[in-house]
Amino acid sequence: MKIQESAENYLETILMLSQVKPHVRSIDIATELEFSKPSVSVAMKNLRENGYILVDPSGYITLSESGREIAETMYERHTLLSNWLMYLGVDRKTAVEDACRMEHILSASTFEAIKQHIMTGKELLPEE
Repeated sequence: MKIQESAENYLETILMLSQVKPHVRSIDIATELEFSKPSVSVAMKNLRENGYILVDPSGYITLSESGREIAETMYERHTLLSNWLMYLGVDRKTAVEDACRMEHILSASTFEAIKQHIMTGKELLPEE
């Protein structure tokens, strides 16, 4: 199922925050993305209603199985594309920004083809 790019970004952000914080709250997401708290609240409500996240009574947000699957896909794409662009000589800031846009528009088959191409020369990519 294809979801909106903004929803993919929220799920990816929840995943990344959960790797460094014991609990993720809406305010953490708003701070990370530099979005307003009301905007994030609306997005979290939509993600919860669509089964992508779970919110406990304390307001802590976790990814559901389907939400985690999408988040991990976006994170893999972002990491691989960012590193590849930096390897090609693109400065870090631009590489991260461009990868963020690219990760959402590439089809699964195109991303897999790029990934296979990159992985054949994996020793050439910088470690992050």
